[in-house]
Amino acid sequence: MSQQYGKVYLIGAGPGAADLITVRGARILGQAEVVLHDALVTDEMLQLCPQAVKIAVGKRSGQRSTDQAVINQHLVDCAAKYKLVVRLKGGDPMMFGRADEELRALEAEGIEVEIVPGITAALAAAASTKQPLTKRGVARSVAFFTSSTAPDLPEQTTLPDCDTLVQYMGGKEAIKTAKNLLSRGHPSTLPVVVVENCSRPNQRVLYLQLRDLEQGLTGCDGPVLVMIGEAMAPRGK
Repeated sequence: MSQQYGKVYLIGAGPGAADLITVRGARILGQAEVVLHDALVTDEMLQLCPQAVKIAVGKRSGQRSTDQAVINQHLVDCAAKYKLVVRLKGGDPMMFGRADEELRALEAEGIEVEIVPGITAALAAAASTKQPLTKRGVARSVAFFTSSTAPDLPEQTTLPDCDTLVQYMGGKEAIKTAKNLLSRGHPSTLPVVVVENCSRPNQRVLYLQLRDLEQGLTGCDGPVLVMIGEAMAPRGK
């Protein structure tokens, strides 16, 4: 007799605030039997699924975390035990969320998967700072990027060529990013907006220029998003 599996949902929790999860995401979370959640998922978000078994499988840059292969196996094992499994990811599952690895592991076992999108940090940061990523006559292209790679892959040193750049997990990479852009001829006065702990009560916003970013970011303990480009210039009163 073939193995019978439940269904797995990859749900985007959004940038942090519990009320920024989608209605569909919250509804399914409230029906879940087990929830495997990231380290960045807040306690308030987990209150939306009091009925579920909760398994922390967090991954944080620069910190000890659960290996991706272990997470993949957890998902398969939970699908064999429960009918409704949720993998709850910060932001959107399809944006720097390692969804590809998890989808491959589940599909290899013939497990049904559905993805529920979430608000990615870049859009939430633009909203909370009231800094549009695009601006008529100033910026009509946006690139989301990260310098982080898999352990066995070389670090990404090239940057996208777009009007507005948004760097995820950019706190430790700030100096390299700034030097890279300056070497490409970008002005030292290019506007930069840094958002730490986006959408949370302890959110912190820094309004800088590229020359400031070159000096590095200090005192940032939470997830950091760096937005760079002329569209980030403060609006006149």
